[in-house]
Amino acid sequence: MLDYTPLIDTGEGEPMLLLHGLFGNLSNWSRVVDEFSTTHRVLVPRLPLYSSPVSRERLNDLTNYIADFVDHHGFSKVTIMGNSLGGHIALLYAWQHPSRVYRLVLAGSSGIFENSFGGTFPRVKDYDYIKEKVASTFYKQEVVTKELVDEVYDTVQSRSNTLSIIGLARAAQRHNITGQLSDIYTPTLLIWGLQDVITPPEVALEFHRHLPLSSVVFLDHCGHVPMMEQPVLFNRHVRKFLA
Repeated sequence: MLDYTPLIDTGEGEPMLLLHGLFGNLSNWSRVVDEFSTTHRVLVPRLPLYSSPVSRERLNDLTNYIADFVDHHGFSKVTIMGNSLGGHIALLYAWQHPSRVYRLVLAGSSGIFENSFGGTFPRVKDYDYIKEKVASTFYKQEVVTKELVDEVYDTVQSRSNTLSIIGLARAAQRHNITGQLSDIYTPTLLIWGLQDVITPPEVALEFHRHLPLSSVVFLDHCGHVPMMEQPVLFNRHVRKFLA
Protein backbone atom coordinates (compact mmCIF):
# COMPACT_ATOMS: atom_id res chain seq x y z
CA MET A 1 0.00 0.00 0.00
CA LEU A 2 1.32 3.45 -0.91
CA ASP A 3 2.08 5.95 1.83
CA TYR A 4 0.40 9.34 1.45
CA THR A 5 2.06 10.79 4.55
CA PRO A 6 4.14 13.73 3.27
CA LEU A 7 7.80 14.20 4.10
CA ILE A 8 6.91 17.75 5.13
CA ASP A 9 3.51 19.25 5.97
CA THR A 10 3.63 22.71 7.47
CA GLY A 11 1.84 26.04 7.40
CA GLU A 12 -1.76 26.97 6.72
CA GLY A 13 -3.65 28.26 3.70
CA GLU A 14 -3.81 27.30 0.05
CA PRO A 15 -2.04 23.94 -0.45
CA MET A 16 1.29 23.94 -2.26
CA LEU A 17 2.97 20.68 -3.30
CA LEU A 18 6.74 20.53 -3.83
CA LEU A 19 7.87 17.66 -6.08
CA HIS A 20 11.52 16.64 -6.00
CA GLY A 21 13.53 15.01 -8.76
CA LEU A 22 15.25 11.62 -8.90
CA PHE A 23 16.99 12.40 -5.61
CA GLY A 24 14.91 14.26 -3.06
CA ASN A 25 18.03 15.64 -1.44
CA LEU A 26 19.10 17.13 -4.79
CA SER A 27 15.86 19.07 -4.77
CA ASN A 28 16.18 20.45 -1.27
CA TRP A 29 13.15 22.66 -0.69
CA SER A 30 14.08 23.92 2.79
CA ARG A 31 14.32 27.61 1.84
CA VAL A 32 11.10 27.39 -0.16
CA VAL A 33 9.32 25.76 2.79
CA ASP A 34 10.58 28.48 5.14
CA GLU A 35 9.37 31.21 2.79
CA PHE A 36 5.95 29.93 1.76
CA SER A 37 4.75 28.13 4.89
CA THR A 38 3.95 31.62 6.20
CA THR A 39 1.17 31.96 3.62
CA HIS A 40 0.46 28.42 2.36
CA ARG A 41 0.13 24.86 3.57
CA VAL A 42 3.31 23.41 2.10
CA LEU A 43 3.61 19.67 1.54
CA VAL A 44 6.42 17.54 0.12
CA PRO A 45 4.97 14.17 -1.00
CA ARG A 46 6.96 10.95 -0.65
CA LEU A 47 7.21 10.10 -4.35
CA PRO A 48 7.42 6.29 -4.68
CA LEU A 49 10.56 6.29 -6.81
CA TYR A 50 11.90 2.89 -5.83
CA SER A 51 9.26 0.51 -7.10
CA SER A 52 8.74 -1.45 -10.34
CA PRO A 53 11.96 -0.21 -11.97
CA VAL A 54 11.41 -2.04 -15.25
CA SER A 55 7.93 -0.62 -15.94
CA ARG A 56 7.58 1.73 -18.93
CA GLU A 57 4.62 3.35 -17.18
CA ARG A 58 6.52 4.80 -14.22
CA LEU A 59 5.70 8.42 -15.05
CA ASN A 60 2.01 7.58 -15.21
CA ASP A 61 2.37 5.70 -11.92
CA LEU A 62 3.90 8.76 -10.26
CA THR A 63 1.27 11.06 -11.75
CA ASN A 64 -1.46 8.77 -10.44
CA TYR A 65 0.24 8.87 -7.04
CA ILE A 66 -0.04 12.66 -6.99
CA ALA A 67 -3.70 12.44 -8.03
CA ASP A 68 -4.36 10.01 -5.17
CA PHE A 69 -2.30 12.17 -2.78
CA VAL A 70 -4.41 15.25 -3.57
CA ASP A 71 -7.62 13.25 -3.10
CA HIS A 72 -6.35 11.60 0.08
CA HIS A 73 -5.75 14.98 1.70
CA GLY A 74 -9.06 16.39 0.49
CA PHE A 75 -7.64 19.20 -1.62
CA SER A 76 -9.89 20.55 -4.34
CA LYS A 77 -7.08 22.52 -5.96
CA VAL A 78 -3.32 22.91 -5.45
CA THR A 79 -0.31 24.89 -6.58
CA ILE A 80 2.57 22.63 -7.62
CA MET A 81 6.31 23.33 -7.82
CA GLY A 82 8.49 20.72 -9.46
CA ASN A 83 12.21 20.35 -10.05
CA SER A 84 13.59 18.07 -12.77
CA LEU A 85 11.47 14.87 -12.79
CA GLY A 86 9.12 16.57 -10.32
CA GLY A 87 8.36 19.22 -12.93
CA HIS A 88 7.60 16.52 -15.48
CA ILE A 89 5.10 14.92 -13.06
CA ALA A 90 3.56 18.32 -12.29
CA LEU A 91 2.96 18.94 -16.00
CA LEU A 92 1.39 15.53 -16.54
CA TYR A 93 -0.88 16.06 -13.54
CA ALA A 94 -1.94 19.51 -14.80
CA TRP A 95 -2.64 18.06 -18.24
CA GLN A 96 -4.73 15.22 -16.85
CA HIS A 97 -6.45 17.24 -14.08
CA PRO A 98 -6.58 20.87 -15.27
CA SER A 99 -9.34 21.90 -12.85
CA ARG A 100 -7.28 20.78 -9.84
CA VAL A 101 -4.25 23.07 -10.33
CA TYR A 102 -4.03 26.78 -9.49
CA ARG A 103 -0.50 27.39 -10.76
CA LEU A 104 2.69 25.58 -11.75
CA VAL A 105 6.30 26.52 -10.96
CA LEU A 106 8.86 24.50 -12.92
CA ALA A 107 12.61 24.50 -12.31
CA GLY A 108 14.86 22.50 -14.63
CA SER A 109 11.94 20.29 -15.61
CA SER A 110 12.30 17.21 -17.75
CA GLY A 111 9.67 16.50 -20.39
CA ILE A 112 11.36 17.86 -23.51
CA PHE A 113 15.06 17.10 -23.10
CA GLU A 114 17.16 15.86 -20.19
CA ASN A 115 20.85 14.94 -20.16
CA SER A 116 20.86 12.55 -17.19
CA PHE A 117 23.95 10.65 -16.04
CA GLY A 118 25.69 10.66 -19.42
CA GLY A 119 24.90 6.96 -19.81
CA THR A 120 27.40 5.86 -17.15
CA PHE A 121 25.43 6.03 -13.92
CA PRO A 122 25.57 2.34 -12.84
CA ARG A 123 29.12 2.63 -11.38
CA VAL A 124 27.57 3.26 -7.97
CA LYS A 125 30.36 1.82 -5.83
CA ASP A 126 32.72 4.63 -6.85
CA TYR A 127 32.29 7.46 -4.31
CA ASP A 128 34.35 9.93 -6.32
CA TYR A 129 32.26 9.21 -9.40
CA ILE A 130 29.03 9.89 -7.47
CA LYS A 131 30.56 13.08 -6.07
CA GLU A 132 31.45 14.21 -9.60
CA LYS A 133 27.92 13.48 -10.85
CA VAL A 134 26.33 15.38 -7.97
CA ALA A 135 28.69 18.31 -8.46
CA SER A 136 27.90 18.49 -12.18
CA THR A 137 24.26 19.23 -11.31
CA PHE A 138 25.21 22.52 -9.65
CA TYR A 139 26.95 25.66 -10.81
CA LYS A 140 27.48 26.88 -7.23
CA GLN A 141 29.84 24.25 -5.90
CA GLU A 142 29.50 25.46 -2.30
CA VAL A 143 26.05 23.85 -2.36
CA VAL A 144 27.68 20.42 -2.82
CA THR A 145 28.28 19.45 0.81
CA LYS A 146 29.69 16.14 1.97
CA GLU A 147 26.33 15.38 3.57
CA LEU A 148 24.62 15.82 0.21
CA VAL A 149 27.05 13.50 -1.59
CA ASP A 150 26.85 10.94 1.23
CA GLU A 151 23.05 10.82 1.03
CA VAL A 152 23.13 10.19 -2.72
CA TYR A 153 25.91 7.62 -2.38
CA ASP A 154 24.04 5.74 0.37
CA THR A 155 20.83 5.74 -1.69
CA VAL A 156 22.39 4.14 -4.75
CA GLN A 157 24.15 1.34 -2.87
CA SER A 158 20.90 -0.58 -3.19
CA ARG A 159 20.80 -2.38 -6.55
CA SER A 160 17.00 -2.13 -6.71
CA ASN A 161 17.10 1.62 -5.98
CA THR A 162 19.72 2.11 -8.66
CA LEU A 163 17.72 0.18 -11.25
CA SER A 164 14.63 2.18 -10.39
CA ILE A 165 16.46 5.51 -10.74
CA ILE A 166 17.96 4.49 -14.08
CA GLY A 167 14.55 3.28 -15.26
CA LEU A 168 12.92 6.55 -14.27
CA ALA A 169 15.63 8.63 -15.95
CA ARG A 170 15.21 6.69 -19.18
CA ALA A 171 11.41 6.88 -18.93
CA ALA A 172 11.63 10.67 -18.55
CA GLN A 173 13.90 10.92 -21.57
CA ARG A 174 11.54 8.78 -23.67
CA HIS A 175 8.36 10.50 -22.53
CA ASN A 176 8.36 13.73 -24.54
CA ILE A 177 5.44 15.87 -23.42
CA THR A 178 5.74 18.58 -26.10
CA GLY A 179 2.52 17.52 -27.82
CA GLN A 180 0.48 17.98 -24.64
CA LEU A 181 1.87 21.36 -23.58
CA SER A 182 -0.44 23.47 -25.74
CA ASP A 183 -3.39 21.95 -23.86
CA ILE A 184 -2.12 23.07 -20.44
CA TYR A 185 -3.71 26.43 -19.63
CA THR A 186 -2.50 26.50 -16.05
CA PRO A 187 -0.51 29.71 -15.34
CA THR A 188 3.11 28.54 -15.27
CA LEU A 189 6.36 30.11 -14.09
CA LEU A 190 9.56 28.63 -15.52
CA ILE A 191 12.64 29.36 -13.37
CA TRP A 192 15.86 28.14 -14.98
CA GLY A 193 19.56 28.30 -14.25
CA LEU A 194 21.57 29.78 -17.09
CA GLN A 195 24.30 27.24 -16.36
CA ASP A 196 21.97 24.22 -16.22
CA VAL A 197 23.68 21.39 -18.14
CA ILE A 198 20.99 18.77 -17.42
CA THR A 199 18.09 20.71 -18.94
CA PRO A 200 19.83 23.64 -20.71
CA PRO A 201 18.21 27.11 -21.01
CA GLU A 202 17.00 26.28 -24.51
CA VAL A 203 14.67 23.73 -22.90
CA ALA A 204 13.02 26.49 -20.85
CA LEU A 205 12.45 28.53 -24.01
CA GLU A 206 10.89 25.51 -25.69
CA PHE A 207 8.54 25.01 -22.73
CA HIS A 208 7.69 28.71 -22.86
CA ARG A 209 6.95 28.51 -26.58
CA HIS A 210 4.44 25.71 -26.12
CA LEU A 211 2.80 26.52 -22.77
CA PRO A 212 0.04 29.09 -23.48
CA LEU A 213 0.13 30.88 -20.09
CA SER A 214 3.80 30.72 -19.19
CA SER A 215 6.51 33.16 -18.23
CA VAL A 216 10.21 32.43 -17.95
CA VAL A 217 12.95 33.73 -15.64
CA PHE A 218 16.64 32.88 -16.00
CA LEU A 219 18.99 32.98 -13.00
CA ASP A 220 22.69 33.54 -13.58
CA HIS A 221 25.36 31.58 -11.68
CA CYS A 222 22.84 28.79 -11.32
CA GLY A 223 22.62 25.17 -12.48
CA HIS A 224 19.89 22.54 -12.34
CA VAL A 225 18.59 23.23 -8.82
CA PRO A 226 17.82 26.96 -8.57
CA MET A 227 15.94 26.80 -5.26
CA MET A 228 19.19 25.63 -3.63
CA GLU A 229 21.67 27.71 -5.63
CA GLN A 230 19.77 31.01 -5.76
CA PRO A 231 17.12 30.63 -3.03
CA VAL A 232 16.54 34.35 -2.41
CA LEU A 233 15.97 35.16 -6.08
CA PHE A 234 14.00 31.99 -6.59
CA ASN A 235 11.60 32.78 -3.76
CA ARG A 236 11.29 36.41 -4.83
CA HIS A 237 10.21 35.46 -8.36
CA VAL A 238 7.80 32.80 -7.10
CA ARG A 239 6.27 35.21 -4.59
CA LYS A 240 5.71 37.78 -7.34
CA PHE A 241 4.17 35.12 -9.58
CA LEU A 242 1.80 33.89 -6.87
CA ALA A 243 0.68 37.46 -6.16
